[in-house]
Amino acid sequence: MKKDPIFTGAAVAIITPMHEDGSVNYDEFARFVDWQIDNGTDAIVICGTTGESSTLDVDEHLECIKWCIEYVNGRVPVIAGTGSNSTASAIEMSKEACEYGADALLLVTPYYNKTSQAGLIAHYTAIHDATDKPIVLYNVPSRTGLNLLPETALELSKLPRINGIKEASGNLDQVAKVHELCGDALNIWSGNDDQIVPILSLGGKGVVSVLSNVAPRQTHDLCQKWFDGDAAGSRQLQLEYLDLIHALFADVNPIPVKAAMNLMGMQVGECRLPLCPPDEKTLQRLAEALHAHGLIQ
Repeated sequence: MKKDPIFTGAAVAIITPMHEDGSVNYDEFARFVDWQIDNGTDAIVICGTTGESSTLDVDEHLECIKWCIEYVNGRVPVIAGTGSNSTASAIEMSKEACEYGADALLLVTPYYNKTSQAGLIAHYTAIHDATDKPIVLYNVPSRTGLNLLPETALELSKLPRINGIKEASGNLDQVAKVHELCGDALNIWSGNDDQIVPILSLGGKGVVSVLSNVAPRQTHDLCQKWFDGDAAGSRQLQLEYLDLIHALFADVNPIPVKAAMNLMGMQVGECRLPLCPPDEKTLQRLAEALHAHGLIQ
């Protein structure tokens, strides 16, 4: 069963701007969303890892999703991060996001308690059957300690609203196997900015990107050049921005990207504890990379 992708290109894994007291800064959020859309971002992923979903309480989490859907107002697709290591909690948040009008759901594999591959199938099937929007699986073993195997992706792709997978395993052999097994029944997006072109070459439809927070136009163009048949131009952008991509992961995400945005003059605040500000070496590395790409003076 061929499934049209929720989006093609670059979706921003959007940060959550904070006031000094740690509350969500919706005024800055609005400015940032407008800037993203004006600069070519193809979709917005709200309340993912980069959005600090793990330290938002349930009310804040749902409030951010609702606000974003209403503010974007259909300008680009909004994909709501509603995953949890509790199937019941994921269902509850996912149903709310569907009612708010999310275009799709992003569901990370269960973390800490983890599960078996059979448990993954049962987990995602339960959420699928309780909701009515497309679902993007999110495989990020470095965060969760759990790898969603290609054979499991194949079983899940048989469900009509399992639209795709955000692949952040870093394992290109595994990405290739997912595409070999699932074909057009499961769209693939890169979850790693340093692997956008490799995953596009394996049939990927784009990226859910941290880089897009600071370079939305460039990340969009990297993908668009590939779709337009300019593989050399796409590859050149991938290589050109590797220094900035690596700087954005010089500490635990989203510590560096929020620091970078503050260096660019955006008022996005610091991360919530236990994530703490980066050290001077990381800040210097970020500043040098941003300057090299003309993002700061």
